[in-house]
This record gives sequence, structure tokens and C-alpha cells, in this order.
Amino acid sequence: MANNWNIPAWFEAEIRARDKDCVYCGTPFTLSKISKKSAASWEHIINDEKIITRENIALCCCGCNASKGQKQLSVWLQSKYCKEREITEKSVAPIIKQAIANGL
Repeated sequence: MANNWNIPAWFEAEIRARDKDCVYCGTPFTLSKISKKSAASWEHIINDEKIITRENIALCCCGCNASKGQKQLSVWLQSKYCKEREITEKSVAPIIKQAIANGL
């Protein structure tokens, strides 16, 4: 069975075990009823919902996901949002560093 984003349950469990905090800003996730902004949100690193792989699916906070939107990762990392929060190529989670190394 898959979730609303077509991510199989076994794969969702694997990603949730890997990504305990936002892969971009490092904020610990909260329940959405506590804070929607810091609630976990599914992220397609490459903005293509058909690419459901370990390299492309991650969990980030709703704040980062809303800011990134459809922007390419390299473009978004140069944004005012990232600069204000000190989100850089060096500060992101390993899964994002790997995407950067792959030229995304």
C-alpha cells in the first residue's frame, strides 16, 4: 500500500528512519498540530513526483518545502530564505549533499 504521494509503506518507513530532522535546515520535526511550519513534509529533491528513489525522496519541514517549491536545488540554495537560515551546501543532510555532488 502506498501513501498519498505514491510512496510504498516499506519505503516510507525507511525514509522516516533516515530523516529524523529536516534535510535542509535540520529542524526537528513536530506534529502539524503543534507547528505546521516544522511538520515533516515529503520532498522530491528533483521536482518529479514519478522519481521515487532513495536518492530523490526525503523529509523536510513544511517551511523549507514551501520555500523550495519547484526551484532547482542549486538555485534554491542561493535564495534569501536559505541565506537567512544559513542553509548551505555544507549544512544540509548527507542525502542532499549527495544530490549536490550529482549536480542537482
